Amino acid sequence: MTDAHTARPLALVTGASSGIGRALAQQFADHGFDLVIAAEDDEIRSAASELEATGVAVTAEQVDLATAEGVTALYDAAVARGPVAAAALNAGIGVGGPFDETDLDRDLRLVDLNCRSTVHLAKLLTRDMVARQEGRLLFTASIAAKAPGPYHATYAASKAFVHSFAEAIRVELSDSGVTVTSLMPGPTETEFFERADMEDTKVGSGPQDDAEDVARDGFEALMAGKDHVVAGSVKNRVMAAGSSAIPDSVSASGMAKMTEPGSGD
Repeated sequence: MTDAHTARPLALVTGASSGIGRALAQQFADHGFDLVIAAEDDEIRSAASELEATGVAVTAEQVDLATAEGVTALYDAAVARGPVAAAALNAGIGVGGPFDETDLDRDLRLVDLNCRSTVHLAKLLTRDMVARQEGRLLFTASIAAKAPGPYHATYAASKAFVHSFAEAIRVELSDSGVTVTSLMPGPTETEFFERADMEDTKVGSGPQDDAEDVARDGFEALMAGKDHVVAGSVKNRVMAAGSSAIPDSVSASGMAKMTEPGSGD
C-alpha cells in the first residue's frame, strides 16, 4: 500500500456490491477515502475492482451480515486496515407479500440483517469512534420508516427501527465527536424490488430515483453532520411529511394500495 493510500481516511460500506451501497462507496472514493466494502454476493469483487481503478485502496469482504460471525469478520477486517473514519451501514433486504403467506425464514433473516446486524456493527464501530472522539455513521433507513407498511410489514418495521435507532444514538453521542445520520430514500432503481418479490406492485413498477442521486444526498448529509435526509425526489419529502402528519391507520391503508401484490398490473 502506498503512502498516498495510508494518508487517506478509511470508510466502511455494507451492501456495497450494487444499488445505493455501491453508489455510496463511489461517493467515498470520489472524496478521498480508501474503502472496506462488504456484501454476501460475488459482485463485491467486481465492485472492488472498479473502485480500485479510480486510484483508491479497497478491501472487499464477502460476508453474510445476517450472522454474528459475518459482522465480526467484517469488523476485524476493517480495523486491520486502520481506524474507520466513516461507515455507511447500508446492507438490507425486503420481503413482499401478505405476512401470513411469506416464508418465516425470510422474514427472520430480514430482521437479522436489517436490525440485528446494524446494532451489532454499530456497537463495535461506535465504541472505537467514541474512544477516538471522531467518526461519522450513516444508516440507510427509508421513507417506509414513517408509516406502517402492509405487504412488506417486516421491511417497513425494520426501517422504522433503523431510523429510530439512528436518531436516538445521535443524541447520546452529541458531545462525543461522532455524528449519526439517517438516510431515508424512497423507491430507488436497484435490485431491491426484484429480490423482495415486489415487482408487480405499484411502488415496485412505478417511478424510481437514481441510486447515484440518493447516495450523493446521503454522503452530503453525512459530511454536513445532519441528523437525517430524505433523499431523491421532492415526492419523497412530501410522502415522508404526509406520513408523519396523518394517523398510522390512514397511512397504512394508503400504503397498501401501493404495495399490494398485483397492484402494479
